[in-house]
Amino acid sequence: MILILVRTIFLYLLVLIVMRFMGKREISQLQPFELVISIMIADLATTPMSETGIPILYGIIPILGLLMMHIIISIINLKSIRIREIICGKPRILIFRGRIDEKAMQKENFTITELEARLRVNGAYNLEDVEYAILETSGQITVIPKPNKRGTTPEDFGIEPEYVGMSYDLVIDGKVLTDNLVKLGKDYNWLKKQVGQFHMRPEEALVVVLSGDGSMFCQRKEEK
Repeated sequence: MILILVRTIFLYLLVLIVMRFMGKREISQLQPFELVISIMIADLATTPMSETGIPILYGIIPILGLLMMHIIISIINLKSIRIREIICGKPRILIFRGRIDEKAMQKENFTITELEARLRVNGAYNLEDVEYAILETSGQITVIPKPNKRGTTPEDFGIEPEYVGMSYDLVIDGKVLTDNLVKLGKDYNWLKKQVGQFHMRPEEALVVVLSGDGSMFCQRKEEK
């Protein structure tokens, strides 16, 4: 029983590391070759995890081999557009200038019902509102609405909004995030002074966030 537990923990950590090396894509954003490798890795890890009679190396070596294949294919994809199209495919336009492309739909085995459902997920509730719908290689659909149906932007009214940078977490659960302070060119004494305006010390804060516009959000941890 202990041996199975140890093997399970080891293989879990190994798969976790391998998947970390494969990047941060969501499942819905995986390319076909990435999805295949992910499924195979999960399957390879399961057998030696539960079968103590199978040497654990029988799981480790194939998993590392798949990681190498992933790295090699990723490098090839970066170097060659042609090979990338063969491995990952090409985006396909399902709706072109407001008209559904039936041939493209048939090639991708897409039904009208499925297309409408995917459009609704993207906020397009009526087919007549869509100018272009593009099926990406990841399986997601990019929707470009017709000009009269898209949301207005400040640019449409000749307005130039003020630039707002990104927000930075400075304290999380009482822990000061020094790296973010360094990025901002600040130090602990500055943070202590800012948080002091909320009548607390940084270590007493649940969260402290410096917004892009310079405003600060601070909330005290609840006493246990």
